[in-house]
Amino acid sequence: MTRLTFYTNPMSRGRIVRWMLEEVGQPYETVVLDYATTMKSPEYFAINPMGKVPSIVQDGRVVTETAAICLWLAETFPEAELMADDHSAMYRWMFFGAGPLEQAVVNTSFGWKPGSPQDQGRTGYGSIERVAATLTAHLENSPYMAGDRFSAADVYVGSQIGWGLRFNTLPANEVFAAYWDKIKTRPALARANAKDDALMKKDEA
Repeated sequence: MTRLTFYTNPMSRGRIVRWMLEEVGQPYETVVLDYATTMKSPEYFAINPMGKVPSIVQDGRVVTETAAICLWLAETFPEAELMADDHSAMYRWMFFGAGPLEQAVVNTSFGWKPGSPQDQGRTGYGSIERVAATLTAHLENSPYMAGDRFSAADVYVGSQIGWGLRFNTLPANEVFAAYWDKIKTRPALARANAKDDALMKKDEA
């Protein structure tokens, strides 16, 4: 099995995949792309026609979309034990993060909120308040996102909760704060942040 190649930018959702890669512990090569140039090059379009990061390539196989990458890594490297024991919970919350949670946060950040009950039904998430309440109720009864132990779902959904608390894109509450405090001290996250923060400083130099 060849080394993983990770295409990213330190100011992107690639930070989530970086954390996941550090949790997995497999060697990987990092290719940093610039939004205006290399991310829109013919060479990268051949990998990801969307012209965005992150992407992962191994043995000619391409995986894009952050949730898919995290799940693929968890399944490909089972020795890292990042696949939840309850696979149904794993898939449920990974796709809740990729669907309702991300849509609600992005739409709200652009200043748009569904108004009527009909509009809320069409969005697929209702409202950001409903999304936050759903996550809160779940985390009140589950120590981690997909069960009793840390998994890729905590990397993916947990990152969004952490960003939501930091940038005020999610309604803050004690449950979210306690959950984020529990997972933010992971050594793999510290390593991932150090690597991406170093790349950002290099760009600023």
